[in-house]
Amino acid sequence: MTAVFDWLDERAEERRRAGLTRRLRPRRADSDLLDLASNDYLGLARDKRISGAAAAATLRWGAGATGSRLVTGTTDLHTELEHELARFCGAQAALVFSSGFTANLAAITALSGRDSAIVTDAYIHASLIDGCRLSRADVAVAGHIDLQATAHALRTRRHPRALVVTESVFSVDGDLAPLAELHGVCREHGAGLVVDDAHALGVLGDGGRGAMSAAGIIAEPDVVTTVTLSKSLGAQGGAVLGPRRVIKHMTETARSFIFDTGLAPGSAAAALAALQVLKDEPDRPERTMRAAHTLADRLRAAGLPVTTPTAAVVSVHAPSPEAAVAWADDCRAAGVWVGCFRPPSVPDKISRLRLTARADLTDTDLDRAIDIITRHAPPGHAFSQTRDPADCNSQMGGTTVQPLGGSSTFGLPHS
Repeated sequence: MTAVFDWLDERAEERRRAGLTRRLRPRRADSDLLDLASNDYLGLARDKRISGAAAAATLRWGAGATGSRLVTGTTDLHTELEHELARFCGAQAALVFSSGFTANLAAITALSGRDSAIVTDAYIHASLIDGCRLSRADVAVAGHIDLQATAHALRTRRHPRALVVTESVFSVDGDLAPLAELHGVCREHGAGLVVDDAHALGVLGDGGRGAMSAAGIIAEPDVVTTVTLSKSLGAQGGAVLGPRRVIKHMTETARSFIFDTGLAPGSAAAALAALQVLKDEPDRPERTMRAAHTLADRLRAAGLPVTTPTAAVVSVHAPSPEAAVAWADDCRAAGVWVGCFRPPSVPDKISRLRLTARADLTDTDLDRAIDIITRHAPPGHAFSQTRDPADCNSQMGGTTVQPLGGSSTFGLPHS
C-alpha cells in the first residue's frame, strides 16, 4: 500500500527539473526585510489603528465567528462593514465572505449554471477559474483584454444567460482592463459583467474607491464587483458588491457563503478601521501610485524589462524560472523581499519578479530596492533577452476564443 502515492514523487521530480519547486518562507514579526512582495498597498497591515481595532473586536466578540453567516457567524461588525463597503464604493449592497477566493466562487457559481454561458479573459485569477469550473456553465476563454473576441463569444453562445468575467487590474502584470468598453459589449449582447476589483480597491478611483467606481459602472444593474479586504485594507476576507437582488440571491444560494464559517470579527473590525483611514487620508492611493511609477521608471532606465503600472503592481520579466528564483533569493539575502512568479502561476508562461508598491515607502526605501534589484539582475539580462519592453503589458490580439463547451474545455496555464 505504500506505493499508492508514488506518483507524487514523479510529479515532484518533474517540478524540480522545470525549476518550479515551491516552499513556504515563514515571515518573522521582527523582520527587517524591505517588503516589495506583499499586497499591503496602503501600508495598513501593521498600522496600530488597524491591528488595534482587530484586537479590541477579538476581545469583545471572540477569536472566531463561531459559525456560518446564516447561523451564528454574523455580528454587528459584519453588517456595518457591508454597509460601509457598499457606500464607500458606490454599490447598492455588499456581502462579506471569509476570503476573496470564496467571494469569487460565490459570484460566479450563484449567477450562472448549466443553462448559462461564461466568457472570461485569458488571464483571470485562479479563484475565478475555479468558480467557472464549479459553475457547470459553458465557458469560453477570450484573449487577454480582447473586446472583439469577447463580443464574438457572446454573439455565438448557445444559452440566453451569460456572464463576462474579468479582473480590473490583473494580478500578475498589473495592467488595467477597459472596463467601460467591456461593459458596453456586455450590454450590447445581454450579458452580466463580473469584475474582480481586488487590486484596484484602495489604489484607483476617487479616494481609492476602485477601478469600477473610476469607470462609472459599479452601480449599474447588470454589474457585480468582488473585492478583497486583505490587500489595500490590510485585513482579511472578501466581499461581493452589486444590486440588492444579486446580494439577496447569493445570501440564499451561494455555497461558499452558506457552508463556510463567517469572517472572524477581528478581521471585520480591521477592515472597517482601514476604510476609515482611507477616508481620513485620501492621499494614500496617490502615494502608492507614485511609488509604483518610480520603481518602474528607474528599473526601466537601468535596462530591465518592466511593465508600466496602472496600479500598485510592477512586473520585471526574467529569462527563466531558475533565473527568477535566484534573482529573488539574491534580493532577499540583500534585504529586499520581492515576489517571484513562475508557471503555472503566470498565464503567459513568463517568469518574473512581481514588485508591489506601498504608500509608506520612503525615497530611501525606493533607492535601496532599485539598487539591489538592479545589482542582482541575471548577468546580461535586458530587454533584448525577453519580449520587447513595449510589449511587457501584453495583449493577445485578434479574435482567438477557446470554444464554448462546458467546464471541461477550461484549462488555463496558471490553473
